[in-house]
Amino acid sequence: MPDFSTLALPHIAKLHAYTPGLQPTGPGWVKLNTNECPYAPSPHVAEALRREIGDDGASLRLYPNPKSTPLRAAAAKLHDLREENVIIGNGSDDLLNLLIRACCTQDAAAGFTLPSYSLYPVLVEIQDGRSSVIEFDRTMRLPVEKIAGSTARAFFLTSPNAPTGVAFSNAELERVLASFRGLLVVDEAYAPFAQENAVPLLPRYPNLVVVRTLSKAYALAGIRVGYALAHAEVIDLLDRVRDSYNVNRLSQAAALAALGDQAYYGGVIAKVQATRDGGVRELAERRGWFTYPSQANFIFTEPKNARGESGPAVAQAAWNFLYARKVLVRHFPSHALTASFLRLSVGTDGEMGVLRETFDAWLKS
Repeated sequence: MPDFSTLALPHIAKLHAYTPGLQPTGPGWVKLNTNECPYAPSPHVAEALRREIGDDGASLRLYPNPKSTPLRAAAAKLHDLREENVIIGNGSDDLLNLLIRACCTQDAAAGFTLPSYSLYPVLVEIQDGRSSVIEFDRTMRLPVEKIAGSTARAFFLTSPNAPTGVAFSNAELERVLASFRGLLVVDEAYAPFAQENAVPLLPRYPNLVVVRTLSKAYALAGIRVGYALAHAEVIDLLDRVRDSYNVNRLSQAAALAALGDQAYYGGVIAKVQATRDGGVRELAERRGWFTYPSQANFIFTEPKNARGESGPAVAQAAWNFLYARKVLVRHFPSHALTASFLRLSVGTDGEMGVLRETFDAWLKS
């Protein structure tokens, strides 16, 4: 057998792929590791999928709308923008990839904070580009001056941040935008759960891009739809590097139905927020674990064992104990700021009860 790595471009041969959270296939798991919505999508989604498929599935022989035009119009209406300010992607990851593809090389860096969404550096490496990294400290205060002074061609900022859940205010973002000369890409995967979002800033700042996903608040992680909002010229650039049919027919139909049922999702978001806030209080006040104030659909907490110790080994021990009892959470051991923490996706009240009981058992063990 030939060594196929020798056929690949050198930077691809050395590439380490993005590692998603574990996806168990067996029954009985309490899955709180990938920030999926704990509730079903709007009933209108299933109805839309049945209509799109029809009795014989004949519609599936046809290509989808190449620009997802009806979906662009729906997203534009939702955010009081124009259709020319919207692009639809195969999940928000597709849009992040398009932004890297359009803007970043070895000579034009992509900037991001650390810790942040770990897909960013992978996308840069696929492009054989260059990364410009700005580190957070434990306070998780936004390093406004450093970002504003960055020479990156595009700077990616997750707000609320992953994996901490800390959100950044529009006032802070405006301070960045006032000086930053590249594209500021605010990745708002978790914005529906937050107190504020960057969409109102778009008319005043043509170098702002806001990226959204339907995987979290809209309970459509399996459908893979996201969208970006930006100045029409930025959208035009992204359309030039977008795959012709990047979003399939069923995904477009499902997403259109979801965006049309804001009342249903308002209730889902309120339930997730209430469960999240109760979980933060329980961990920080009752257990005394350092826990970041979250504006996302997850909680980032630093567990302490029965002796009051915390640290990377303690977090790993807690993760191992939970995993052995089929409770999945996320541990990020590769960075000093995250290694002592666990990220807990917000589940149903019943799932969060199982999590609390399992933590209790770990402390007793």
